[in-house]
Amino acid sequence: MDTVHKIGRRKTAVARIYLSEGKGNITVNKKDYKDYFTTGTLQYKVQQPLMLTDNLESYDIKVNVYGGGVTGQAEAIRLAITRALVAIDADHRAVLKPEGLLTRDPRMVERKKFGQKKARKKFQFSKR
Repeated sequence: MDTVHKIGRRKTAVARIYLSEGKGNITVNKKDYKDYFTTGTLQYKVQQPLMLTDNLESYDIKVNVYGGGVTGQAEAIRLAITRALVAIDADHRAVLKPEGLLTRDPRMVERKKFGQKKARKKFQFSKR
């Protein structure tokens, strides 16, 4: 099996993964993913597609991720891994699709408008 290359995005985070057969090592920006993502929730998000398809120890994954915060990066990695698993075996789609893992979450931060405090919040009007 060749290396499968896929991209996942979330907010402003972009993750490029290289998935190949191996022992289950996940490397994020040249660090172990447990060192990069310190909380259990984020580690679970990265592993979720592998756990649902029973492939935790089947593939080695190298990840380059940049932009956004740690949660956005973890979710971008999750989307990329999901896409790679579906590319390898189309039967995985039936398991991953109902969990919502194949959907690219389009929500982005709304831009701040001029004459306002934030995107929607206005300056307080005081009549003295």
